[in-house]
Amino acid sequence: MTDTACGTPRAVDPPAAIEAARLRSCLGRFATGVTVVTYSHDGEPRGATVNAFSSVSLDPPLVLVSIARKARACPLLQDAPFTVNVLSARQVGVALTFAGRPQDSAVIEWEQGHHAPRLRHTHATLECTPWRSYDGGDHVLFLGRVHDLAIRENDPLVFHGGAFHRRGDGLDSTGRCSRPSALAALPLQVDAMEQLAEEFAAGWI
Repeated sequence: MTDTACGTPRAVDPPAAIEAARLRSCLGRFATGVTVVTYSHDGEPRGATVNAFSSVSLDPPLVLVSIARKARACPLLQDAPFTVNVLSARQVGVALTFAGRPQDSAVIEWEQGHHAPRLRHTHATLECTPWRSYDGGDHVLFLGRVHDLAIRENDPLVFHGGAFHRRGDGLDSTGRCSRPSALAALPLQVDAMEQLAEEFAAGWI
């Protein structure tokens, strides 16, 4: 530690290593939508559940998905067109199925887009061609240029704190509720979700 009497900056101890589980828990406090990224392989439609998705640019129209390097989808998305399917609140089973936990109740209906396959009954879709890919540590960041999109009037599926949720109360500019009542979280065990994240879900936080 250095002397601070004459204004010499105090030495700062190096930060302790961040535990992966604690980091995951902290990042999970950021509420996100849930997507399935779909693409074709050997003429068949494939998909992976991803919540690490964001907009990048309006001109040109670019979006980004983050895919775990160990995910089967990762090498298959290199230079491949893909669709980001933003799931609706009724598609929890779809999210789990494409994360490697098939659900008998999941209704999965495909349609072929202009560039990549896409799911039906979603909240929104963005069909993309590959733009760039970047090193993201244990993930690869795929940027896609949006060529087609669809928006549907239903509630989105939300993921927060290890559980799926429906959209709750809307707030006006003063913070007052603008919807009659909040909707409860969809039932899901947190430990099961964390196991799912570690084993199956590409880009899942």
